[in-house]
Amino acid sequence: MKIGIDIMGGDFSPDATVSGAVLAYNELPKEVRLVLIGDQDQILAGLAKEGAEASNFDIVHTTEIIGMGEHPTKAFTQKPNSSISVGFHLLKEGKIDGFASNGNTGAMLVGSMFSVKAVPGVIRPCITSLLPKENGGIGLILDVGSNADCKPDVLYQFGVLGSIFAEHVYGIKNPRVALLNIGEEPEKGNLVAQAAHALMKDSKDFNFIGNVEGRDLFNDQTDVTVCDGFTGNVVLKQAEALYTLIRKRKIKDEYFDRFNYENYGGTPVLGINSTVMIGHGISNKIAVKNMLLLTKSIIEANLTEKIKLAFQ
Repeated sequence: MKIGIDIMGGDFSPDATVSGAVLAYNELPKEVRLVLIGDQDQILAGLAKEGAEASNFDIVHTTEIIGMGEHPTKAFTQKPNSSISVGFHLLKEGKIDGFASNGNTGAMLVGSMFSVKAVPGVIRPCITSLLPKENGGIGLILDVGSNADCKPDVLYQFGVLGSIFAEHVYGIKNPRVALLNIGEEPEKGNLVAQAAHALMKDSKDFNFIGNVEGRDLFNDQTDVTVCDGFTGNVVLKQAEALYTLIRKRKIKDEYFDRFNYENYGGTPVLGINSTVMIGHGISNKIAVKNMLLLTKSIIEANLTEKIKLAFQ
């Protein structure tokens, strides 16, 4: 197995990405090879600083960087030798089995759609986030930002994608799928939510349990919560803000410690023909390491093939 990582992506690159790759190397089995994609001189300097042997990694030299503020489509097409563009080329050619980056999220989504492409039948690939449950478990919410506006059939497909992800990567048997709404009754919500509920209620593709409200996101009522990317991103950023406030006020709590993004590292783009991981732009070395470990788990779970099978 080969996993590629964009060394130049993220606010603290290349230091955090090189350090995170070294930490991941120390935990990954030897049959997993990390491919470091970026400026070779900076990569070698970073490995030397960490006391790591360069021969333990594959290094692919690139000369361009897609900045965090650049227009995703323009940058991806106009910078073919950027670390993101080269990473997707290697993925498309089958030279790596997965590709991870903390860089420009838009460029990663553009690369996913135009390089490896969506699984046939998937209308809109999406990204997800973990929500810690008070009882110690985890829940998933999707979409969290890649599709601000969604039609009912797209929300239905998110239920399929989230259910497959929860079962095969996180081991949740027969995951309970719910639709995020302003009330539990089927007739509640806007027209999109009402139509999505009508599609989901008789689903044979996943275990639909009905609507849930925002107050149910952290209890054990559901395993997979479906919503449009606008709503999901607001939920995610609010959870991040709450965690930041708790830390700022020096409140120590075991449950709220689980809101730390470092624990999860990144999220896969669900519904595309390969494994692509998107990390937080502010990721430190711990987050980078955990993103690479999750990438391995997703590849081992053969998640892409299971999604393809579901959409045949």
